[in-house]
Amino acid sequence: MRRRVPWWVLAVLFVALPLLEIYVLIQVGQVIGALWTVLLLIAVSIAGSYLIKREGARAWQALRQALASHKMPARELADGALILMGGTLLLTPGFISDAVGLFFVVPFTRPVARRLLTAFLTRKFLGQTGQTTQTVQRPGPAPRPESVVRGEVVD
Repeated sequence: MRRRVPWWVLAVLFVALPLLEIYVLIQVGQVIGALWTVLLLIAVSIAGSYLIKREGARAWQALRQALASHKMPARELADGALILMGGTLLLTPGFISDAVGLFFVVPFTRPVARRLLTAFLTRKFLGQTGQTTQTVQRPGPAPRPESVVRGEVVD
């Protein structure tokens, strides 16, 4: 059974967050001026694109090394997803989206973001308890623990 996203969550994402971004832009513009606000947004976008390129290359290299050593690249894939989301937020104009994007992209805050992402995905796909397996009872007698010698017939 799939749960639907409540309507108010979508309203917050598509209405309240852009309004909050505009409010913050106006407040910053009143303090430092409109031209400096625009220049600051451009500077953050340029710095963010450089950071995305650098961290994306590092994540790609880590993924290639994990695959070459035949290990499961869970951490590397999570880092790649966070860098992709953070990059999208950094290139979107606005100070709030830039702050969240930096949180996802910067190497020393990414482990915290990775834990949050893991907790969210665990809750979303495995339920609130996080249990991955369930015990299934099969009908019939329980297997006997006695040992069987090769060639013997066992009832």
